[in-house]
Amino acid sequence: MTKAEQANTANRFYDALADLQLLLHGPADLLSLRGTLSLTYGRGGQPGVSAHYEPASRTLALAKNAGPGSIAHEWFHALDHYLSEKAFKTATAGRFASAAWLADSPSIDHPLNRLLFDCFQSILLNNRGSGSSDLFKRSVAVDRSQDTLYYSLPEELAARSFEAFIQDAPLKNHFLVKGTKESPEAKLGLYPQGQERDRINTAFDRYFQALGTALNRQDSGQGQ
Repeated sequence: MTKAEQANTANRFYDALADLQLLLHGPADLLSLRGTLSLTYGRGGQPGVSAHYEPASRTLALAKNAGPGSIAHEWFHALDHYLSEKAFKTATAGRFASAAWLADSPSIDHPLNRLLFDCFQSILLNNRGSGSSDLFKRSVAVDRSQDTLYYSLPEELAARSFEAFIQDAPLKNHFLVKGTKESPEAKLGLYPQGQERDRINTAFDRYFQALGTALNRQDSGQGQ
């Protein structure tokens, strides 16, 4: 990369992450997951993939020509992975909290974890909690049509739902997120829609408001 490319991309990353911090109401430590998350650009990527999260190294890797809109999705993968050992008693390497919740793994009781589980329930189950959500059903149908297992994975459903939550926020940043309404994937129903989207957004808002308050209190020395 040229120095001009490095500077331009660094500025866009910084602005996107600063906006994400504002939207999540938390300190900078939230974005770095207490300093455990690494960010690489222009190396460590996968062919044909603009961005991906590597659980083994806890790295968010973006390709040199990564298009805008991928950061929110991949950052949530990192958070989902990080929270697995915080929310469940038997976390295994590489497992996501959303997948552990769907598998009914033994959980760690905590007010923040209960709010997190509300997010997963709103994404994966219907509004009565008695069956699969419409989002899950549409994702399964797309997977079947393509003879694959990807869109219906709980961690992918959770990351796409988080994208929608961020895109619906008043603060807009297309480098952070875009495509949850008009993209080909959105037209296939792979993002939350209608009342289901509103319900998921409300659950995420409650969780991140509470998480941000708790982390800011810790950083100011008022909490444990």
